[in-house]
Parts: sequence; structure tokens; C-alpha cells
Amino acid sequence: MNSTESGKELGAFLRAMRERLAPEDAGLATIGTRRTPGLRRQEVAQLAAVSIDWYIRLEQGRVGMPGAAILDALAEALRLTDAERAHLHLIARGAQPPARRTTEPPASLRAILDGMPSLPAYLSDFRLDVLARNTAAAALFGPEFGPGTNVARLTLLDPATRATQLDWDRIARETVGNLRRNLARHPDDPRLREVIAGLRTESPEFATWWDDHAVQDRSHGSKRIRHPEAGDLTVHYDNLTSPDGADHSLTVLTPADAATEVALRDILTTHANRLGGTRLRPVAG
Repeated sequence: MNSTESGKELGAFLRAMRERLAPEDAGLATIGTRRTPGLRRQEVAQLAAVSIDWYIRLEQGRVGMPGAAILDALAEALRLTDAERAHLHLIARGAQPPARRTTEPPASLRAILDGMPSLPAYLSDFRLDVLARNTAAAALFGPEFGPGTNVARLTLLDPATRATQLDWDRIARETVGNLRRNLARHPDDPRLREVIAGLRTESPEFATWWDDHAVQDRSHGSKRIRHPEAGDLTVHYDNLTSPDGADHSLTVLTPADAATEVALRDILTTHANRLGGTRLRPVAG
């Protein structure tokens, strides 16, 4: 297949993939009436964090060979299966896609997490996706907080979480700065670009603060949390980063005063007594 034919095949494949995907399936709001099915080109470009002009040229077969990272960003945006992702790489650059990076944190961090049952703690990656959490974190944040949660999206987009964060403006700004720092370290990661693109679309505050270009290393600090049953708590947070270069992080919360120490013990006791009972609303870590 020559370059012209492969460009046409790539364009047809991308159009077919975006036309089958409803906006809500991609985490986008449906606004107004759509004359054509699926996602618009602009929406795909936003989700993949590429320019709309470049994406239009790509569908038209007027772009050279795209890089593997860009193709993976498009695969994430279009919710492609593993087989479809492989097909995208083959028709776009004639090669199989690179192996996906593991999200498994070091066993040592998991051991630390499991070894501190009385302190709320969770493991996350540089995308701020939660990978694991201990029982104390479930007691404090609610059982919904765990794998499948993205801390940045929870902080910036969930109204209930915002209400529990008494220092929300500062914590949210720190989160934005942390994502910018992580993007510089992992510029080709499609999942990280997906998180950022989604937040830029869905959160006006995120879009404003992202354009400030502030960079922060959120390794230590204090914050106040309004717990639905225990009242106001003041905690310290420390982020312990893995030495493996994969930027896994263990976040540990410790009480900042005697009242919070007592309240945390009460929260853990209540949680232990009603496991399997009424669920708590989560609050962001």
C-alpha cells in the first residue's frame, strides 16, 4: 500500500471510529442537535490534545507518518480496543504499537500501604489515577474512592468533594500545577493527555489555571476536610514517590492536631462496625 492509499485508509478508519462514538461515551456533554452521528473532529482533537487543523489534515491523508504517542492518544480518545489500536498503528506507520506501560506500583509501596492500617493512604500514578487504597482511606474518603478514581477529576469536577475541601482553591491549584509538572516528565503519555484535555473542557477553573503555566511539586502540605459525620478535620499529607522512575506515589494523611487524631480513630471504628452497611460520600485525597 503506497502513502496515498494508506492515508486514505487511515482517514476512513478514523472517521468510522469517531462516528460510532457518542459524546457521552467519551465523557463529553451533548449540547444541541447534531446533524451527523458520533464525535466532531474538534472533539477528537481536544480529547487527544492535538490541534484541530492537524487532525483535519490527518483525516484527509495530508499528514506524514504520525508518531506512536500521538496514535495512542487518538486510540484513547476514540476508545479503541487493543485490536483496533494495533490496526491504527499498522495503517498509519506500518508497525505494531509499542507495549503499554505498566501501571503496577512497586511492591515496596504496596507493603507500606498495607502496613499502616490506622492512617488513610492510597497509591496513585503520575496521571493521578488511584491504583490502590487501604481500609483507613475507604473509611475517610468513602468506599467509592479507589481504583478507577482520578484525584484531579474528583477534585475539580465533583461538587460534593468541593464542599468537603475547606481549602479547595489552594488544593485545586496545587493539583493543576502537579499535572503540568507531570506532563513535562511524561509528554507522550496518552492517558495523561486525556485527563488534561477532559479537565480543560469540563472545568473553567482548570482551563484558567492551566494557562497560568504554574508548576508545583505537591509533596507535602496541610489541608482541612469537612467530614459528613466527624466534622472539620485538619490533616497533613505527604507524597512518597517511588524510586523506579515510573512516578508512582504513596499519599499518606496524618492528623495535624489532637482533635483530628481522635476524630480519625472514631471514623475508623465506625467504618469497622458497619462494613457492608451504608456508604459514605467520597472526598478527594
